[in-house]
Amino acid sequence: MSVRHGSSEPPRSPDASMTLLTEVYRRPLDPGYAEAAQRRSSGTAPRRSVRATAVMVVLAIGLGLGATAATLALRRPTGSVLAARELLESQIGQRSAEADAMQSEITAMTDEIATLQEQLLGGEGQSVRDQIRADAVEAGVMPVAGPGLRVVLTDAPSDSPDEEDPSLRVQDVDLQVVVNGLWATGAEAIAVNGQRLTATTAIRSAGDAVLVDLVALGSPYTVDAIGDAVHMQTELARASAGQHLATLRSTFGIGVQLTSQSRLELTGSGMVTMREAQVPGAADDPEALGSGRAPQDGDVTGSARPTGRDGT
Repeated sequence: MSVRHGSSEPPRSPDASMTLLTEVYRRPLDPGYAEAAQRRSSGTAPRRSVRATAVMVVLAIGLGLGATAATLALRRPTGSVLAARELLESQIGQRSAEADAMQSEITAMTDEIATLQEQLLGGEGQSVRDQIRADAVEAGVMPVAGPGLRVVLTDAPSDSPDEEDPSLRVQDVDLQVVVNGLWATGAEAIAVNGQRLTATTAIRSAGDAVLVDLVALGSPYTVDAIGDAVHMQTELARASAGQHLATLRSTFGIGVQLTSQSRLELTGSGMVTMREAQVPGAADDPEALGSGRAPQDGDVTGSARPTGRDGT
């Protein structure tokens, strides 16, 4: 390119308009990368910012502490929940202490009644005392001890803890069948998890719990029966109760264990309060009251457990 005559400008380079491309061809690597590559090839460790490293460490620690505090705050119950729990625990302790005191009072009164009976009968009422003692044992009032049979029923394990299957749990009808089967085999006294059974004892269910005289019991259920263990076990296996236990074990996976015990100790239930009922307006009509009778050996209280355990 020619320069105009008389112009003072220096001649321009032919590639003056391609400065960016020229720089790329002349220096294809960024100076910073080139310096780092040179230090790496020479064995010099790259420079690190101590301040940046310290900031990163402090930030990581802060994040960890924040996450831990948030987790603890979420898992810690609120103040109202803690107050309600403390109140409930105090009420439970108070009621338990009252129940223990009342039980001690009942025991003392029972002993006092026995002493008064002994004083009233004197030395000439031995046969009457023996009859009273025998009746008290049958009524479940007095504590008893002796050899017997122990039956332990345990809920079957569940494959899914989140989904409860009622058919895998020991139900009230199972205990009813076992208890009535033991009575039929000649058991002299029976207790379930320490709760002495009497003629007025009811075995019912309330949700997931089984109630024996309104006392909630849980698995495993230990049924202790005083009597001839060998005879009771043999007769129980022959009766429908034995078939029911076999079905629980084989079909539903419920644990069933029968063992002979050389000595069982069953507590007494205290004094029994007898009550009677009358139909309003039919006190003078015996036929309207129906023909009641005391439960006999072999009678089953409550319906038997359904074969499908589905309530049908």
